[in-house]
Amino acid sequence: MEKSAKIFVAGHGGLAGSAIVARLRAEGYDNLLLRTRAELDLLDQGAVRAFFAAERPEYVFLAAAKVGGIHANNTYPAEFLYENLTIQANVIHSAYLAGVRRLLFLGSSCIYPRLAPQPMQETDLLTGELEPTNEPYAIAKIAGLKMCEAYNRQYGTCFVAVMPTNLYGPGDNFHPENSHVLPALIRRFHEARLAGAPEVIVWGSGRPLREFLYIDEMADGSLFVMNLDESTLAEHLLRYPRPCFVNLGSGVEVSIRQLAETVREVVGYGGRLTFDASKPDGAPRKLLDVSAMKALGWEAKVSLRQGVEETYAWFLKNVDRVRG
Repeated sequence: MEKSAKIFVAGHGGLAGSAIVARLRAEGYDNLLLRTRAELDLLDQGAVRAFFAAERPEYVFLAAAKVGGIHANNTYPAEFLYENLTIQANVIHSAYLAGVRRLLFLGSSCIYPRLAPQPMQETDLLTGELEPTNEPYAIAKIAGLKMCEAYNRQYGTCFVAVMPTNLYGPGDNFHPENSHVLPALIRRFHEARLAGAPEVIVWGSGRPLREFLYIDEMADGSLFVMNLDESTLAEHLLRYPRPCFVNLGSGVEVSIRQLAETVREVVGYGGRLTFDASKPDGAPRKLLDVSAMKALGWEAKVSLRQGVEETYAWFLKNVDRVRG
């Protein structure tokens, strides 16, 4: 991408979008199109189409989404399906109509079958049943990447996607129930330490294995994919039926128990850690095969411990205004 190119970051106020904006600015991109929800409702098809027609962005990062953890997905399945499908359809179709040169869609590792072989490869998509606790969100994300694929096939667009693993970092949603597991744990342990609580209860058995990617690395990897040369993109992401997406992760997994213990140490909480096995675990294991991304020339470098430390440091500085 040229430094002066007009770039629209959809969802720039969220965890992923704000990290992408920060990365773009750090790299010298200064012609960014940013709109709040009040300024542009991505659920409004007419408004989105009018925005693209008027602004004519050259590149689009589609990071806007309704996101949340197991509790949120189970409580609001209709919203997770409707809002994500609608946002994706509006932005992708309008990008095509406006002649956008490249679009990068941010998916999620939950697109893969619940019992997919581990680590999960891009070709494992649609080979088995999804995890029930986040099925609506997963279906929406699958539809988004398939929409990119369909437009590439039919219209010759250059719409590609990355499938990040569990993301975390500064700016995350720290709600104790409706957020993802890592920021929720940071908040629970922090509040328990301040209150002198004797124990912190964590949902599930603690046995499921998860992979985490620091948010700044997601942004770096996304920008790396968007800047691949045309021949590399055509060879690796635009040759149907080859997937139009690539996994984006650390390639390292930890159990929920290990994660909780790491967060407890970083926060400095000295009480008991108890697991509530009556609560759902979600998928037993989720590890991405990141060999395709490594072959393209990118890999993650930030360790989980380092990422948690930096996230908690940000939380402490912003505790009075954090989301959740």
